Order: sequence, then structure tokens, then C-alpha cells
Amino acid sequence: MLACISTQALKVLTGYAYNKTINKALFFSTGGMPSSHSALVTALTVSLGVSEGLNSPIFAVALIFSIIIMHDAAGVRRAAGKHAEVINMLVERLESIGITPDKKLKEMLGHTPIEVVAGAIWGVLVASVTQWILLGIIS
Repeated sequence: MLACISTQALKVLTGYAYNKTINKALFFSTGGMPSSHSALVTALTVSLGVSEGLNSPIFAVALIFSIIIMHDAAGVRRAAGKHAEVINMLVERLESIGITPDKKLKEMLGHTPIEVVAGAIWGVLVASVTQWILLGIIS
């Protein structure tokens, strides 16, 4: 959970770096840099690898699910976001001729491959530091 929450905080910081304004809504948003889904599943997988061993069945399951989730974030969910962009452009055209549909679709759904990789790297770092601290406390 630490990886996910800290990644959402990083989204606010990266948003500030790009736009020079603080957008607190980014903390609760999907999409963006870095991917919190990737950070979460990667941190979980790394933690399981450390605690259960790289040969354990639970690590293998976590690894496969991590790959599926990261592929989905950069593939299917990204495509859905692109579709929402096009649909929203059509909605704007309809509004310009007096037809008002219910609401616009959310466009920021998925991630670019770079956002997924950045989230995965952050997840590895958070899990590694957390495991190092926990193992240091336990020892």
C-alpha cells in the first residue's frame, strides 16, 4: 500500500513539474506518471519474492498477475482512454450544434509504457527499502 500511496503523491509532484501548478486531484486519479497500479503489483511481487522465495508458487502467481496488470494498463486501458478522447471530441461537435449528451468520458485511464516502467521501478524501490527496514528491525 505504501508503494501505491507514495506513487499517487508522486503524480502530484510530476504534475507540478510539468504544469507549475499543484493539482491535488491527481492524487485520486487514474493514469499519469508514474503508474500506481504498476508500483503496487511490483512492490507486492518483490516483497513476496523476498519473504517466500523466488521458487515459491505464490511468487510465480504474483509475477504473472503483475505482468498482466501492467500490460493491461499500457494496452487495453490506454486504448480505452484514447477512445474516450475521440468520443469527447465528437461530443463537443454535437454540443456546438445544440445537442447536449449527458457527460464527457474520462480520458486519463491507462498509461504510456514509460509510466508503467516508472511505476514498476518505484515499486521495486519501495519494496526493497521496506524489506530492508523490516529485516533490519526483525534481525
